[in-house]
Amino acid sequence: MSSHNPPNGMFGRFIDELEETVIALILGAMTIITFINVVLRYGVNSSFGRWLEDLLGVDLPGGLIWGLEATSFLFAWLVLFGVSYAVKKTANLGVDAVLNVVSTPTRKVMTLIAAAVCIGYAFLLLKGAWDYWANFANLPQTTGRWFPTGFEEMGRTSYRSWYEVIDIPMPEWLRFIEPWINEGEAYEKIPRFIPYVILPFGALLLFFRFIQATVRIWRGEAESLIVSHEAEDAVEDVAHMNKD
Repeated sequence: MSSHNPPNGMFGRFIDELEETVIALILGAMTIITFINVVLRYGVNSSFGRWLEDLLGVDLPGGLIWGLEATSFLFAWLVLFGVSYAVKKTANLGVDAVLNVVSTPTRKVMTLIAAAVCIGYAFLLLKGAWDYWANFANLPQTTGRWFPTGFEEMGRTSYRSWYEVIDIPMPEWLRFIEPWINEGEAYEKIPRFIPYVILPFGALLLFFRFIQATVRIWRGEAESLIVSHEAEDAVEDVAHMNKD
């Protein structure tokens, strides 16, 4: 089973609870949107739906046009939150066949090397995620192929805040951003920088979680980045329960 790393201090508990709450809210929102969409699509177009329309004297919508796009974005948010959360809880699957045949000091060195590779990967992912998202928010991309060497000098074609999603309508309570980022022009759909912000945020969170995991391994508080021996642990848990 995965080793659950307890959060350290009030801030650690707050971050953990925040992640778990956001993940639960995303799952709930996806379920609600999908359920409503199914009811509208198949219920309104049925004989009962037509009877209800005649009774109310209104035309009920045949579905949420923006529902599929919204659930797609929510699923992307869920995945990116889940990746970093799995690192925090040591819930990622991996292969430890080589680690199990070497000595404990060698195993620690090999695990730290793997952790360093993961940190490097997360850093590259963070740079790429920022560079993809930045212009949608009228912010500069970084320069440099692998390591950021600065920020680009933006021209008129660099600003892409006017890009909108395809179907999700712009809610009225977000209209305040129009004079800030879109020169006062009204959005018909929500701007892309809003759903795309999860890319740099999720990559930053993953980078942070890998650093946390590496520190735990260095201090001897954890032995691996992955979950291992799930079957053996599950058998032991069942045996414990039977004894009790």
